[in-house]
Amino acid sequence: MSLIGVTIDKIKVGDQAKIQKTITEADVILFAGVSTDQNPAHINEEYAKTTMFKKRIAHGAMTSSLVSAVLGMKLPGAGTIYMSQLSKFMAPVYIGDTITAIVEAKEVIPEKNRVVFKTYCENQDGKVVMDGEALVMPPKAPKN
Repeated sequence: MSLIGVTIDKIKVGDQAKIQKTITEADVILFAGVSTDQNPAHINEEYAKTTMFKKRIAHGAMTSSLVSAVLGMKLPGAGTIYMSQLSKFMAPVYIGDTITAIVEAKEVIPEKNRVVFKTYCENQDGKVVMDGEALVMPPKAPKN
């Protein structure tokens, strides 16, 4: 891994990056612990059967966090400051789903060192489960 990601002068509208992750039982339990969101829709199978989803769902914030991974590790990458995220949850994510988080540069604002990204996540069937937009500050080029 590079210690510095892609600087603003190298980012173009349409540039894209993604990661993929299969959501496991352990992921949901660990996220519930870290976030302190112990909603029974996430951690209690019997309760979840009574919901509209009929089984446990992953936290929406877990899905959004995959976008953070793309921005912080791939595009722009290391050194990026994540400034804001708008997320709209379109469909449930279940344990065992494979989620692909995708970011695409929508607007590059060089004078402010900012990039607006379209952000979305799809499940293994290509269904969009989260749609949104992020604002980031890419890393600056190291001074010589």
